[in-house]
Amino acid sequence: MTVRVLIAEDQPLVRAGLEMLLNAEPDIQVVATVGDGAQAIEEARRLQPDVIVMDIRMPGTDGVEATRHIANDMFSKEVDRPIKILVLTTYNLDEAVFAAIRAGASGFLLKDAIPRELISAIHAVAAGDGWLDPAVTRAFLKEFAARPEPLPRTSAAVGQLTPREIDVFGLVGQGLSNAEIAEHLFISEATVKTHLGRVLMKLGLRDRSQAIVAAYRSGLVEFDGNSH
Repeated sequence: MTVRVLIAEDQPLVRAGLEMLLNAEPDIQVVATVGDGAQAIEEARRLQPDVIVMDIRMPGTDGVEATRHIANDMFSKEVDRPIKILVLTTYNLDEAVFAAIRAGASGFLLKDAIPRELISAIHAVAAGDGWLDPAVTRAFLKEFAARPEPLPRTSAAVGQLTPREIDVFGLVGQGLSNAEIAEHLFISEATVKTHLGRVLMKLGLRDRSQAIVAAYRSGLVEFDGNSH
């Protein structure tokens, strides 16, 4: 299936480079490029892309505000396929990144990432898996551990989960990939994905990025400095 992508980036050369890179992929189609958040909101409503690659810092309506608007208004005509947002930033885990994740972004990627990482991230968020650079997941959890305000607690809702779903949820919260979880639990990656899908549905979470935070917030996972 072709992933339809909208690019929101205020620097023309970067925007053109992203468009050229993504359109070279046989299963990705760039449906539009825009230079600010307000245009991103307008085009998201009009074009219904699968994924928006969103620069976090743009003049006027920035990437965080545009993300919040698009995620809250649920522009997608398919209830079970909301528009996913992958934020790009030049900074590693600054305040704007956390604000974007809280606003509804499905993940973030540093602008100095290699092209293949961007392609992988787009496919991941399009599939509902979310994307947090594995190299910074631990720092992401550590930073959220110091923040009392984030996502609503899900501890009560965790009671709806089966024992195996709790196992998967906890390992996702530790930052493990589906392949690592499968190896740890001696099950297939397809089974891991099925369990994770049920966890997200039962807890009302958008994707893996929210699941990582929710696992910590629910008390299921504690940050002890040794997380994967």
